[in-house]
Amino acid sequence: MSGAPATDHRPPGSAGAVSLVVTDLDGTFWHTDDHIDQAVLDAVERLAEQGVPLLVATGRRLASTRAPLARVGLAPPAVVLNGALGVDLTSGERFHCSAFTRVDATAVLDALAAVGLAPVVYVDHHRYDVFLAPEPSTHPDHVVQLGASAGVDDLDRVGREETVLAFSMIGVDAAAASAAADAIGALAETHVDRSLDFPGRASFTCAPRGQSKWDGVLGYCSHRGVDPTRVLALADGPNDVELLDNAAIRLVPDVAHPAAKARADHVIPAAAAGGWCHVLDHLG
Repeated sequence: MSGAPATDHRPPGSAGAVSLVVTDLDGTFWHTDDHIDQAVLDAVERLAEQGVPLLVATGRRLASTRAPLARVGLAPPAVVLNGALGVDLTSGERFHCSAFTRVDATAVLDALAAVGLAPVVYVDHHRYDVFLAPEPSTHPDHVVQLGASAGVDDLDRVGREETVLAFSMIGVDAAAASAAADAIGALAETHVDRSLDFPGRASFTCAPRGQSKWDGVLGYCSHRGVDPTRVLALADGPNDVELLDNAAIRLVPDVAHPAAKARADHVIPAAAAGGWCHVLDHLG
């Protein structure tokens, strides 16, 4: 449902009237999801008044995207899991899906099982965001965080029958995370990083190769008839590089990751200072 970036892309900063605002959440739209600056919410309202659509593009899963936005009365369309799935949070309509094939999902699970690991499996399912094995390899506190959005099932069945979007193990030993990446090899794209939620431990993630948030943006633009050459993007992380590279206008917080900041047309104040509201200054 996604496609290649448009070949007639305009130079950064020259988009004219913006057709779509795409925003990351953590570190961009909000500093922490338990507080969204009122100036940011006012800016969202102004966007709506001007008829400029807003699309969220985040690494979060569906439930953890929907809930904090709903607390402030927002339910925009959202691209979740770094481009895996596009969902209208109001209607539930899917406008994009970049899932593992059944063959590849099963191959990843087999590779992890061979080294004794049972990952979190992210899915597009009517009830659950993820499935877990009875004894998952992710940190027990991560299981608690997943709460009611997680179902327990036979992962072999999940790989064969469900729409699998991604895999992870959060807050695990670095050796386990590295073993997972080594076991998967070229089957999929893997990342092993320092865990932000579990100090001294690691996080492992796995997605189909070549997946990015921009794929979901293109899916939304195609679905809604929006011009993808006039997108304004706000983002702050290394997982936003493709999004920023393809956007016509790029706003990046002043505390962003260097890879994101290097792509900025305009640097805005940090999310903690409500910097997102400066989007209104760049609509053309």
